[in-house]
Amino acid sequence: MDASVMTGDTLEAGAVGAVSGVLNPVRLARAVLAEGREVLLVGEAAVALARRAGLPPCEPGALVTEEARRRWRAREPAPGETVGAVACDARGRVAAATSTGGIAGKRRGRVGDSAVIGAGTYADDRLGAGSATGPGEAIIRVCLVRDALHLVSGGADAAWAAQHALDELARRLGRRRGPSWSIPRDAWGSRTRPRRCRRRIGPKTRTGR
Repeated sequence: MDASVMTGDTLEAGAVGAVSGVLNPVRLARAVLAEGREVLLVGEAAVALARRAGLPPCEPGALVTEEARRRWRAREPAPGETVGAVACDARGRVAAATSTGGIAGKRRGRVGDSAVIGAGTYADDRLGAGSATGPGEAIIRVCLVRDALHLVSGGADAAWAAQHALDELARRLGRRRGPSWSIPRDAWGSRTRPRRCRRRIGPKTRTGR
């Protein structure tokens, strides 16, 4: 599993990749941020930090549902299992977090965009905050979230910026067959006023302002 968190006022960030046996990877990412030494930890080093931080462990199989097992046996593509969140407080400070189980059938040790700051997660009070999900390797190559937030900071509407970033991803990297190259479902957040609210801007897109 992969996860990351970032705060926009200080640009502090924490991320974990290729972890198992941890009940809440996003809390582990928060522990990386709080420790302040590294930004990204993977594998056993991340699990060791979870133990030091007193985070609850779990058996890896406990997170696998019967539906997931059925899909695996039938060789059916798995649905998206990524959760993203963005927030803006009353003082206008933003934050973002993303957590995922990754793609079905991934190679052992593979780390996707959810653990990569700037690609799957980014927060900067000067730009905004965002979280994305979809074809991880493609999202990493174009630093998708930070690219979209730069557009928002320049005055672009968040919905337009999100779609433009996705269109640019498809234009630069091409369109391939298979679910790993489908247009990602996304959640974006941008701050344009120092107040809090939420409105829908698209089928799978949100912005917090």
